[in-house]
Amino acid sequence: MSPPAVELLIADDHPLFREALTRAVNRVMPHARMHEADSADSLMTLVAEHPGAELLLLDLNIPGAQGFSALAHLRKLRPQLPVVMVSAKEDHATIRRALAHGAAGFIPKSADLATLDHALATLLAGDEWTPEGDFDAIDVDAGEVAAAAKLAELTPQQFRVLGLICQGLLNKQIAYELGLAEATVKVHVGAILRKLEVNTRTQAVMLMHRLSSDPSTELALPDSGHEDD
Repeated sequence: MSPPAVELLIADDHPLFREALTRAVNRVMPHARMHEADSADSLMTLVAEHPGAELLLLDLNIPGAQGFSALAHLRKLRPQLPVVMVSAKEDHATIRRALAHGAAGFIPKSADLATLDHALATLLAGDEWTPEGDFDAIDVDAGEVAAAAKLAELTPQQFRVLGLICQGLLNKQIAYELGLAEATVKVHVGAILRKLEVNTRTQAVMLMHRLSSDPSTELALPDSGHEDD
């Protein structure tokens, strides 16, 4: 009897890049089973549906999350699942931040086929992989560490709600997007504010921004009306 197929998760909002990753995995491990997500919302569902997955390839800028927020959340939710960050942003600081937040590796989107195959073979063997260079994890900013720890305490549904808050959606709109009652969304928002130890939605968005791929950029705060809870 042949061993069970290895399951991998791919989370990226670009169909062509998901296809490229799938082909690369098939070259390295022909019998692997791949499951795809195109947003943080669908990723949370995918992770719940495939508890036996052995590797997640995660786009740094997956819609519905900001930068390393999804990584920080998943490291607490599924600590046994290795998460590899994939990004077109491939400077040393970004790669080091990924490792500091618990990534098992980092694959630049500029990688050629040979490099991509080598990276996946290394990662599927259980080893860490990054581009050539000195990428030892750095000590990230204390505020960023604190933000990551707080985001990690959210449930998957609360993480979805927070992602939509960051997009400027009101409770009624969030309820529509997630198929929930508006009262349920309000309960989630209250729980999010408590867990993040903030008082307003704006403060929650600012905390999420600490994990963005470039937290030094000016934050365009969404217009969330008068809904402070």
